[in-house]
Amino acid sequence: MRLHIHTESWKLVRPRRLSRGARTETRVISAMLIPEEGEADASIRGRGEATPSIDYHETVEGALAQLREAAAMLEEGRSMASILDAMPSGSARNALDCAWWDWRAKVAGQRVSELVGWGALHPLTTAYTIGFDTPEAMEAEARAEAHRPLLKISTGSEEAIERVAAVRRGAPQSQLIVDGHEAWPRANVRKWLEAMAGLGVVLVEQPLPAGEDDLLARMPRPVPVFADESFHVTGDLDAGLDKYDGVSIKLDKTGGLTEALRALERAKSREKKVLCGCLLGTSLAIAPAMLLAQHADWVDLDAPMLLQHDQPVAIMYEGSVMQPYPGELWG
Repeated sequence: MRLHIHTESWKLVRPRRLSRGARTETRVISAMLIPEEGEADASIRGRGEATPSIDYHETVEGALAQLREAAAMLEEGRSMASILDAMPSGSARNALDCAWWDWRAKVAGQRVSELVGWGALHPLTTAYTIGFDTPEAMEAEARAEAHRPLLKISTGSEEAIERVAAVRRGAPQSQLIVDGHEAWPRANVRKWLEAMAGLGVVLVEQPLPAGEDDLLARMPRPVPVFADESFHVTGDLDAGLDKYDGVSIKLDKTGGLTEALRALERAKSREKKVLCGCLLGTSLAIAPAMLLAQHADWVDLDAPMLLQHDQPVAIMYEGSVMQPYPGELWG
């Protein structure tokens, strides 16, 4: 078996601003497992996709280097299990792990949901992201998307309350998720959480930087606070996350579906709520995340809706409702 890897660029419907900067496209890594000529199941291809992110201290070049090392180990005859075990968590391992799940499902003639012992997939309602902008612009975008039941808002270190209040005015009936992007000033956290509760926010992601968030354990949390940058893999739960009410599980953080499933199980056993999130990628990246999201409390898998074009075979979005991904796409 060989591993083929390449990068792809996908343009966004419109520039997306976050508190950390703006972008007009997203670069992803595509991984494909291909049998050698003459091997059994020669027509089968296993595919996975991942998005390296500077938010998690990654680069596309670094992830590609990891996958090239994995390809060399595969050519040496190493087992896939040993290769994945040797890789660090992150986007490179995610691409390979999801390709491996896809491969095994196709060889077995089953869906991945069957391989993990779950039933058929059901539709899910996802959050839709309102781009980071001035309060006035965010209110206008929220008004255009007010039909959606769940909106996600990025905030920075300034005007967080004003931005969320603007979105609330634009979409008075929608539930709101707020992402702090590690940017809230420590002195404002308590006041801002109280304000978010008053604005009907259902959860806040990562208001303080990872490693500088102990303050959250010493204050009332009128809105559930979820760990994003503070949570990557199952061991982060084992180390204790008492300052958080839930965790954001993203396959590009866990390093694939395998570890994400472990993290989901551990989070539930610790009575933590789960938000299944994603980075900017195509339906190929979202399909394995959608499988995980079947057992999440909140779903934030809107990335394909933000792209000008998607995979030829893609997940169908009807408003904010995601239909189960087709087997021709993945798994």
